[in-house]
Amino acid sequence: MNTMFQCIELAAIALCNRHRTSGNNSIFYFATRFHYQHFQSLTHPFALMTENLIHSRTLRVDSIDIFYREAGPVNAPVLLLLHGFPASSHMFRNLFPLLKHRYRLIAPDYPGFGYSSFPPVEEFEYTFEHLSEVMEKFIDGLGLSCFSLYIQDYGAPVGLRIVTRRPELLDCLIVQNANAYPEGIGPLFDPIVALWEDQSAENRQKVLDLFEAPVTRFQYEEGASDKGRITPHTYHLDQLFMDRTGNKQVQLALQYDYRTNPPQYPRWHELFRHKQPPTLVVWGENDPFFTKQGALAYGKDLSNIEYHFYPSGHFLLEEFGQDVAARIDSFLATHLTP
Repeated sequence: MNTMFQCIELAAIALCNRHRTSGNNSIFYFATRFHYQHFQSLTHPFALMTENLIHSRTLRVDSIDIFYREAGPVNAPVLLLLHGFPASSHMFRNLFPLLKHRYRLIAPDYPGFGYSSFPPVEEFEYTFEHLSEVMEKFIDGLGLSCFSLYIQDYGAPVGLRIVTRRPELLDCLIVQNANAYPEGIGPLFDPIVALWEDQSAENRQKVLDLFEAPVTRFQYEEGASDKGRITPHTYHLDQLFMDRTGNKQVQLALQYDYRTNPPQYPRWHELFRHKQPPTLVVWGENDPFFTKQGALAYGKDLSNIEYHFYPSGHFLLEEFGQDVAARIDSFLATHLTP
């Protein structure tokens, strides 16, 4: 039986790689979904019993198909999970089985990420402002009137723009290695900051180099306590999505537009001070991109804040997802009004 599963996996990987390089995005889409969903269902005996409880859906927003994962009772408190770079809603997969019984979990992929549409840069404005507008329409399309917001990395500039425009949407805030303060930007941002100041061919190439497989793997493993707990599916899947024809230009556009986020920080801080959402910070303190100082800075503007630091890196859920889920459950149970 194991030999059969290994043959299926090898065939799926070969199909992924073949059509990744050919630019055939529709077959790539099928191949990656077969490999990372159907194969895992076959190899994990309990997956078949729970698969029907975690749904993969798509919502049309303007001309964009937004893929999202959803689980939990429709009348339960909503937890909206916004992913970072270079990930997708896949990064939250381990939280779903642990929290879906008490909360309605919704985790979308942004345009250009995961299984959502990614029109070329000539046809879509890849800015954080625009991503936030698309995600706001996604929220309205689902009829969400309020939610707790989980932000990681890019989730901060997308999600905080939304709730700054519409603070009534926000119940509680959960922050995982998502920066909103100048002191939180680490030294590994230097090539990106250089691009903000000078879009020379040399600077563009240095940022494009960040989208290659060794760096993608580095983002998952650097700072981790035990790299053996990080499944290779994570960085391989992210890389497969980035290797699609034209996707690295999408990522380059967003890295350049990241320069528009620091000027937004004062507005987000004003939201924190005025709204004072109960806030849970779960942070990998060895993150080379966003520093522990940036995590602590949230305490300058938020009075009802709870911190938990982990000996991990940028994607701490890969190592400590079970503990983080327990923290989230306890935190939301305490702060959400029944």
